[in-house]
Amino acid sequence: MADYTTVSIPKDLAERVDETIEGTSFSSTSDLVRFLLRSIVIQHQREGELTEAQFQDIADQLRDLGYIED
Repeated sequence: MADYTTVSIPKDLAERVDETIEGTSFSSTSDLVRFLLRSIVIQHQREGELTEAQFQDIADQLRDLGYIED
């Protein structure tokens, strides 16, 4: 059985995520966060160290989706 840890996000962001995942295969905010983090980690493992430009591109995509605020 896997060990887990908790990640905190603002409630308003969690509510926006809940609205975003309605009608998708994601059943919870946790499902989406795990998916996004796995995607980033897999990309990192495939390509080696993420460059600042790659990290910024990921952050820009998440910001465009509304998951990161300025």
